[in-house]
Amino acid sequence: MNVLTILGLASICLAVAFATLWLISQLDRRYNSHLTPRGDGVFYLFDGDDLVDATGEGMDVLREVGSRNPLLWHHMRRALVLRFPGLPRDAKAAAAIAPTELPTDKENDPAVVTLTLSNGKLRVGIKDPSPASVADRHLRIQHGRMLRRVGKATNLYPYPLWVLSDRGELDWSNTAYRDLRAKTDPNSPDSKIQSFEFSESLDSGTENKRIMVQPQNTTDAIWYNVTRTKSEDGANLNFATNIDAVINAEIAQRKFVQTLTKTFAQLSAGLAIFDRDRELALFNPALIDLLGLSAEFLSAQPTLVSFFDRLRDTRMMPEPKDYANWRQQITDLVIASVDGRFQETWTLPSGLTYRVTGRPHPDGAIALLFEDISAEISLTRRFRTQLSLGQAVIDTLDEAIVVFSASGTLTSSNKTYRELWMFDPDKSFADVTIRDALRHWQSTAGNDPFWHRLRDYLADSTDRSERFADITMKTGTPLECRVTPLAGGATLVGFRLRPVIGPPRQVQREQSEPH
Repeated sequence: MNVLTILGLASICLAVAFATLWLISQLDRRYNSHLTPRGDGVFYLFDGDDLVDATGEGMDVLREVGSRNPLLWHHMRRALVLRFPGLPRDAKAAAAIAPTELPTDKENDPAVVTLTLSNGKLRVGIKDPSPASVADRHLRIQHGRMLRRVGKATNLYPYPLWVLSDRGELDWSNTAYRDLRAKTDPNSPDSKIQSFEFSESLDSGTENKRIMVQPQNTTDAIWYNVTRTKSEDGANLNFATNIDAVINAEIAQRKFVQTLTKTFAQLSAGLAIFDRDRELALFNPALIDLLGLSAEFLSAQPTLVSFFDRLRDTRMMPEPKDYANWRQQITDLVIASVDGRFQETWTLPSGLTYRVTGRPHPDGAIALLFEDISAEISLTRRFRTQLSLGQAVIDTLDEAIVVFSASGTLTSSNKTYRELWMFDPDKSFADVTIRDALRHWQSTAGNDPFWHRLRDYLADSTDRSERFADITMKTGTPLECRVTPLAGGATLVGFRLRPVIGPPRQVQREQSEPH
């Protein structure tokens, strides 16, 4: 290779070198105009509140806090403010104090945030003079991975989680919180859900509060139970759990109680519910009317013993023979009520009759029900009197009468029947049926064909005409039998002594007896 060739190659290399240096200088000038180096470090460039450029490490920092496009000043501030609390709230305030350096909140942390201006743009960077060792770098990488796992877990958590600084600023939030904020407070300048804010400060410990959140464009409210805990560095850790199911259950319970209250108010029986401490917890208006107790006395929640003391004083319960024994009866009443076994009928001096029933109630309480059964008792007495009178009337008849129900059971008979057939149905252990009566009649009057025809007649519900027949007892006593249908499917059978005048009425018997 000759000298000319070598000189030519050298000239070409020198030209390429100069061109490369010029290009580098131009690129460096371009980047210097943006004041954002492309090497290591955390640097951001802002045009107002808009982030226009950042280093790779700077973007990594933003991604750690879940920032999304478009990137604004408050995204960067949220990523740095935990370490540099003096960082201004907006880019305008930061530009007003530039150039400056803002320190961290720890004395052993020498890093600072630098704020500088160039060509109307604000450059933000982190300057950290302490070099990291291999161990520090390893721990930082390991901790970063762990934080990413924790961050992913919290973002997958379905309920809002967020952290507020000691100045009340939002330091961190999970995806559920940000999604809820987008539905409720999308225009909130500090990225906080205003509904979740507590009106008072938390000095220490933990605090719980129910808070309702109203999403926009909907009438359905969302209820949360918000728990706030103060950390050692003064920040507030917040957790919100959806309690819509609890709220709906409480609303349903209140409606149910209101329905029960209205139902109790309309009951004609008096209701008194005593709690596990034996104090009156609930009563209805009918209790006031039946027992004559004042609403003021009942509203004062008297004890069970005081309640019955007042009834005794006002003579609204039977007077006990012995006061001490009466007190013991009250104790027995409570025990019996808890087991669901207490029931008494009180006949008062005023002539009224009350049925008092005790029933167990949830959580160890008891419910007492007072019913005025005076009309029922009076009706029962009148009914019994009428029954006795009716029985006395048919007992005076000389015809032996027995009545069977539609089901074939003997329901009543008179004195003449019992004397004629020497059988008292009231002394039988079991119900007497038609078959039992026919069997007894046959054994006393003989196996007359009439009994078979009578059995068939009673079994046939379609044929309800009145029938007559003549029969003869084993003793030779002639009887005239009458079968008469009654209302409700009942049947009356009567026996009367037939006077012996001439021959028996054979033709009439054959024609009138049941077929």
